[in-house]
Amino acid sequence: MGLLDVSIVAVALPSMERSLGGSAAGVQWVVSGYALTFGLVLVAAGRLGDAWGRRRMFLLSMAGFVLTSALCGAAPSLAWLVVGRLVQGMAAGMIGPQNSGLIQDLFRGPERGRAFGMFGASVGLSTAVGPVLGGVLLGIFSGPDGWRWIFFVNVPIGIVVLALAPRLLPGPAAIGAASSPRQRLDLLGTALLGAGVLAIMLPLLEPDRFGELWWLLVVAIALFVGFVRWEARLVRVGDRAPLLDMRLLTETPGYASGAALGMTYFVGFSGIWMVLALFFQSGLGFSPLYSGLAVTPFAVGSAISAFAGGSLVVRWGRRLTVFGLVGVAVGLVGAAFALADGTTHAAWLAAVPLLVAGIGGGLVITPNITLTLDAVPVRMAGAAGGALQTGQRIGSAVGTALLAGVYYSALGAGPPRPGTAVFAAMLCAVLFVLVACGIGGYELLRAGPGGRGTTRRAEHEVITE
Repeated sequence: MGLLDVSIVAVALPSMERSLGGSAAGVQWVVSGYALTFGLVLVAAGRLGDAWGRRRMFLLSMAGFVLTSALCGAAPSLAWLVVGRLVQGMAAGMIGPQNSGLIQDLFRGPERGRAFGMFGASVGLSTAVGPVLGGVLLGIFSGPDGWRWIFFVNVPIGIVVLALAPRLLPGPAAIGAASSPRQRLDLLGTALLGAGVLAIMLPLLEPDRFGELWWLLVVAIALFVGFVRWEARLVRVGDRAPLLDMRLLTETPGYASGAALGMTYFVGFSGIWMVLALFFQSGLGFSPLYSGLAVTPFAVGSAISAFAGGSLVVRWGRRLTVFGLVGVAVGLVGAAFALADGTTHAAWLAAVPLLVAGIGGGLVITPNITLTLDAVPVRMAGAAGGALQTGQRIGSAVGTALLAGVYYSALGAGPPRPGTAVFAAMLCAVLFVLVACGIGGYELLRAGPGGRGTTRRAEHEVITE
């Protein structure tokens, strides 16, 4: 639900703008604000789960998500909706690290690969299926207020989750976690990282004001440097646990490269949904339902390969993600040329290339999560998963702003050229996919002849713990 709400809203933005009477820039914050607060809390939420118990944090976060979903659906004005989405994004961001942390706690070896396969499949499918499901809901609940059901649909599902979670999720005693609520938390590190993420995402989420806000990127760099130095000091002194142990990046095999690959891939992967929604609805005049159905081949391709990726990664390792990234790039190039036709036939022409891209995408997210977190010690699982997802959220924010900017720039000030615009934006996405492929290829080469780019977690954990 948390990840669906990143992409499902894209197809409903025109409906929200008409219903609430807001500006296009204001409605954009329904997406951007959610992405912002989602990314702000991930690492801190993971650390709280490490310290206070993942089941407790999951239940609190899910309750907040259900409540804020209902408030968003009932919002009387655009301002209320944006505020609701800010808080909803915070609740969603607190859920994700608990999921990956529980998998780290409960599974080892090939079982962990299969568990992360389920988790990664939900990540990829949620993002890919969001526009389809949003279009279907708007088709069923037509009318000026049909968009409200995009949020209301979370409420009954969330209530079922809240009823089942206390029985199905293990507590600290069941998994042997020795956590103490009185453990001192790294408040300064939390503040530095949160301010840094805010400073880097705000200019990206406000592309029209980038000329005024560019200086925040410089501030972000300074904050991140301060954060790294402070965390390193905590490790040296040892008086409290750091928010994010920097040894994850320097001493944990595969973590730094996997996080970089994931963030880069999400720039291209997440940004295309906004572009395709603009192209099909504003460019070709499709309804939200048909706009969602037009990208169904990608979702189908992801469904075919995502679940298999969790099992295949144990055998194939990093080779699987490189193969998947090549498939995504080939599929998106084919889709770009097909959509450049700029006619109502474009959706049919792009169906097969989008299917290929979806199959490739299903082999990227799931295996990359597994490989990146493979050697992470259990005591760092929540923070490591949160940091990984923070990079993905930053990548999503960059991609949405960048690709939408490329689309509008190529659209032209004269007669609209949606075919040219979507072609330019899709090729921009391909560039980032190829960069991610280069990162995966580099890690594969470092593994040596016959290497898979994976690690044996048990051996590494003996060393680090």
